[in-house]
Amino acid sequence: KVLTLLYLSHMSAAILSMPVWGLPGTDEAAILQLVTSRSNAQRQQIKAAYKTLYGKDLVHDLKSELSGKFEKLILALMMPPVIYDATELRNAIKGAGTDEKVLIEILASRTPEQVREIIAVYKREFDKNLEDDVTGDTSGYFERLLVILLQASRQQGVDAGKVEQDAKDLFAAGEAKVGTDEEKFINILGNRSFEHLRKVFEAYMKLSGYEIEESIQRETSGSLRSLLLAVAKCARSVPAYLAECLYHSMKGLGTDDHTLIRIMVSRSEVDMLDIRAQFRRMFAKSLHHMISVRPVTSSDAHKYICGNFRKLKFFRKKLN
Repeated sequence: KVLTLLYLSHMSAAILSMPVWGLPGTDEAAILQLVTSRSNAQRQQIKAAYKTLYGKDLVHDLKSELSGKFEKLILALMMPPVIYDATELRNAIKGAGTDEKVLIEILASRTPEQVREIIAVYKREFDKNLEDDVTGDTSGYFERLLVILLQASRQQGVDAGKVEQDAKDLFAAGEAKVGTDEEKFINILGNRSFEHLRKVFEAYMKLSGYEIEESIQRETSGSLRSLLLAVAKCARSVPAYLAECLYHSMKGLGTDDHTLIRIMVSRSEVDMLDIRAQFRRMFAKSLHHMISVRPVTSSDAHKYICGNFRKLKFFRKKLN
């Protein structure tokens, strides 16, 4: 089996070399076919085999030959998942302005173990401290909740003795008073386990008559509201939250290709089947159909996002 994998990796590397620098022009269809028919682990083997065979860095060669959204897509697929997350966070922070949507999506949806790994990789890849970079680009309660999430220290399991009290504290911090005690919201939503939070949300609904998302919507604003809503939705279901993100990336005129590519790539081997099921349940249409009718600048990027992920082995028997 190991020899077979090595053989396939070397053959794949040889095939990739032809459209990249062995022939005039670049055969994007060949690159797309090969890259999307391999798992991420196999792509890492292909990168290593390419360097062994040709003494060149495959990602560097791909960068020199590709452009636009197709380049972004292929380079994203060639990264190990944790490096991709760390790179997306770095790009969201560096330069003028901050892409808060990326910070919110990644830090709200990743597990504590994944966040710790992202922090370590961020330091290794960029020689920067992720928390320092985040606090340097954000402020207020939004910054404080991000810092809490970066501690990756959510309590484990359900503390039955705290469920009712947490629900009462959230009600007292918002609906039951004039103004809002934001600190109480960020402390509870930032530190309790998702399993515990689901119990708290049930108790909150019985106590207040409102879903927690309704209260967050009324009682908070701006970036803090967006982050609290993301955490609450992820506590209920990460796939449902990401399905909603995908929907909003395509709703209306134009397409947020950055979000579309990021979620499709980062979740392709994690929970994409669950995201697809949630998408159909929530929006009464298939994810595939909604992507297929969107105007996308790069036709090859469109092929991957719309249909070529069918070739990935973990989808083959599962698609409708």
